[in-house]
Amino acid sequence: MLCVLLLLLTGCFLFEDNKLRAVKSARELVVLTSFGPTTYFENPEGPAGFEYDLAKAFADHLGVRLRVAAVRSFSEVLPRLLDGEADFAASGITITDARRAMVRFTPPYQHVRQQVVYRRGANRPADVAALIDREIEVRAGTSYVDRLTELKQEYPDLTWTEVDDRETEDLLQAVWEGLLDVTVADSNIVAVNQQYFPELQVAFELNDSEGLGWAFPPGPDNSLYDEAVSFLESARTSGELANLIERYYGAASRSGYVNMTVYQLRVQTRLPEYQSLFEAAAKLTGLDWRLLAAIGYQESFWDPKAISPTGVRGMMMLTEETAKQLGVVNRLDARQSVIGGAQYIAQLIERIPATVSGPDRLWMALAAYNVGPYHLEDARTITQRQKGDPNKWLDVKDRLPLLSRTKWAKAVPYYYDVLVKLDEEERARRGTEALKLNAPAL
Repeated sequence: MLCVLLLLLTGCFLFEDNKLRAVKSARELVVLTSFGPTTYFENPEGPAGFEYDLAKAFADHLGVRLRVAAVRSFSEVLPRLLDGEADFAASGITITDARRAMVRFTPPYQHVRQQVVYRRGANRPADVAALIDREIEVRAGTSYVDRLTELKQEYPDLTWTEVDDRETEDLLQAVWEGLLDVTVADSNIVAVNQQYFPELQVAFELNDSEGLGWAFPPGPDNSLYDEAVSFLESARTSGELANLIERYYGAASRSGYVNMTVYQLRVQTRLPEYQSLFEAAAKLTGLDWRLLAAIGYQESFWDPKAISPTGVRGMMMLTEETAKQLGVVNRLDARQSVIGGAQYIAQLIERIPATVSGPDRLWMALAAYNVGPYHLEDARTITQRQKGDPNKWLDVKDRLPLLSRTKWAKAVPYYYDVLVKLDEEERARRGTEALKLNAPAL
């Protein structure tokens, strides 16, 4: 009888409601997020975005597929989570006391600050007092509203408008266009948007560092929540989280105003002449033409006659030896240089060890293109000796002093990101047509 009772009790325990077990049984994890450059977006290669990639890594960790429930407005995220439309929400959500009363947050995986943003050349507000009588708009339902409300206790004349028909990114663009005086945004959002709108400037910060966390519905079952907390901690200690932050925000945090404006000017004035060459090379090799164009700009500023004192020359700055191997007769011929450079990159990707995967594989191949495959292999060996991961780009690039000195690894991702955004905007305007940059895209 005792054995039967224990068996029954065990059976009840095994079959009681358990969110983690339900997700694995359904083989699907549902995440709520909002569209945006820091959260989730679609490009020709598929879904992307910091929040998407982190959620996808969690789904892979669980051995299930990720289904994205994406909403247009950030203010919809938490209400729809509480309505049961997803397992959790990942949308750059600031952890606040008011939100803690609604949902369960994981420990923060990223920290940001609220920044007051204005346009370069306009009157810069030096502090909160200087915001009085300025035209300020912020997204309704955000932590920016909460912070401004707190500040109003000290500055009663401080006023602002809360908008629910535009997102924070739209307000930043309005500031850039001169249609709005000031707005407030998290530092990560500002950093990414400054790449596309160089005149956006930070006046000052409204608060100390705040954490961003994943949100889970309240309830007695902690199984999925606990697994998420464990996953995020593992991603932090393994370097996976730092790698992801570097991939999406590294180039943005280091790009300067002068470089950005010059680059965007050349995108409009110089790239159109050579875009078809990059597209042809992309079709031949299966690479992204925008990536090839970004490399071409870093190598020569899209100058087919460029010559370096080290002997490399042409649009893609090929060495004489590499050119011979590729059958490039005239390195100063733009078509030969671009096609040859693309073929060389494709070869380098194939030569990267199979233990290196995903974006790490691509960026290591590009590093080999810049400093040479032997220098890359030396760096991987040193990385392993120093207890780093030779298969992770974030670890290996720190052992490539030649690459760091030229800032190559920092610039190319930025140039690529800008071209991707411009391409997506143009595709949205023209349907599925390829981007033609001889028409202004900014």
